[in-house]
Amino acid sequence: MRNASPNFFLDTNILAYVYDAKDVAKRERAGRVVEILGASGDAAISTQVLGELYSSLTRGRGLNIPHEVAEASIQRYLQSWTVFQVAPLHILEAMRGVREHKLSYYDALIWATARLNGVPYILSEDGQDGRNIDGVRTLNPLSLDFDLTSLS
Repeated sequence: MRNASPNFFLDTNILAYVYDAKDVAKRERAGRVVEILGASGDAAISTQVLGELYSSLTRGRGLNIPHEVAEASIQRYLQSWTVFQVAPLHILEAMRGVREHKLSYYDALIWATARLNGVPYILSEDGQDGRNIDGVRTLNPLSLDFDLTSLS
């Protein structure tokens, strides 16, 4: 197991695309991202991301994945990925992200969790690709311009 913080923090949307049968290109690219980072152990998610993923898989985004399949997926992530718990300090920092950086609250909570845990990159389809806020840069790995070899 790694002692240092991972380099990459995954947003919910990257994980949700792994299950999206409607957008094959994004599903394949997201699957590759998850595969590379799962093998390297260099990525993290949060309890927030897992909760959002469960909701997206079972009710949101039109995916309608059976609850048992969604639960099994969440269990796999809990057992094999670095999972940061959202704490009161993360919420306070997220509110600063909303106020000072004009982030939506849930994007700010992901940013705050990454920042406070020393994770330098957020992988997300949301936000401005390449934007750096207080040392945390958002990258869009679903963009065709993104070099997937940079993840390993």
